[in-house]
Amino acid sequence: MKYLAILGRQPEISIAELEALYVDVLRQAPGLASFVADSVDIDKLGGSLKIAKALDRKPLEYLQSLPEGKITIGVSDYSEKASRKTTLDEALKLKKILVRHGRSVRVVESKDAVLSTATSLHNGLSGKNDRKVELIKVGNSWYKVIGIQDIDAYARRDQARPARDAKVGMLPPKLAQILINLCGPLKVGATILDPFCGTGVLLQEALLMRYRAYGTDISERMVEYSEKNLKWLMKSKSIHSRAASLAPVATGLARSSSPCQAPDSLESNTFWISRGDATSFQWVQPIDAVACEGYLGKPFSQIPSDMELKKQKQECGAIILGFLKNLASQIKEGIPVVIAAPAWLRQDGAYERLEILDEIDKLGYNVNNKSRKGLFYHREKQVVARDILILRKK
Repeated sequence: MKYLAILGRQPEISIAELEALYVDVLRQAPGLASFVADSVDIDKLGGSLKIAKALDRKPLEYLQSLPEGKITIGVSDYSEKASRKTTLDEALKLKKILVRHGRSVRVVESKDAVLSTATSLHNGLSGKNDRKVELIKVGNSWYKVIGIQDIDAYARRDQARPARDAKVGMLPPKLAQILINLCGPLKVGATILDPFCGTGVLLQEALLMRYRAYGTDISERMVEYSEKNLKWLMKSKSIHSRAASLAPVATGLARSSSPCQAPDSLESNTFWISRGDATSFQWVQPIDAVACEGYLGKPFSQIPSDMELKKQKQECGAIILGFLKNLASQIKEGIPVVIAAPAWLRQDGAYERLEILDEIDKLGYNVNNKSRKGLFYHREKQVVARDILILRKK
């Protein structure tokens, strides 16, 4: 079935996420990509703002087939010459015909040719109500929105977590989902390893995506924070609709503060969190995928000097390469490894990378072509960006 994704603010990363999971991914227009899938769950896609399904009939015919009662419609037009006026005219034309046929209709207006994610979400146009609909137009093709990224849910599970530490950086939940998805399709219950787990954001998202979460960190305090946050997740039914469905899969939490102590098997535990140095720790099998934010080095509010940048590159590069060397002998051929590594803003506005891809290749990993070109996740003028590396064990 053909779907359309409205991409997030960094479309190259959004497309990479779709390509890792689905087939026939094509960029349709700025901010849009089509793909083919049997089904799609928007709640598992960190890089897509909306998902729409191709209509199998004309828009008016579809709207006329909706159940009795008041209809709420919104129209977003991504066509090249679309404007707020042309889009609103399209919506009002549909309304006029429907009213003429005895239907009560409300049109959701926008300040632009497309409805924002917040406007669509707060007007209930997510496809869950048969009489509240958002239609998307791209040229002569029409789609119906079937899912909207729940920005409120992301905010709740990010900001309400009991253990947070701004000093060590805060991995956005959306990016955590993207890192996991860049590993490719994984079976329910697969074990995701995060060897730099920090406060447990990626572990949290792995659990919500119905995977087992295996986290280690060199800091005992971070291990404690992860444990506290995951226990909170299990009790917080309000943060996400899927939290309530975790119980059948999440049977318990195991933890060890000793870097040498480990369970005999991960199969009986949905969580496993332990203190350990990623450059030397011996992880327990099975490991089905590795996704993490690596060591990003010192936080900067201003562009670093050449000397400071050289120092940071050496320190961060040594830790990431040390981790990958240690990991290489512990995972099987074909296991995906996705890492958010640091990149630093330069005076010319470009980002400087670690330049370790050739060394990574020699350690026994295939490097994805997109990683070689650079997949940077960052806010505007953010000094330390995340350079996403997509690897696979040879």
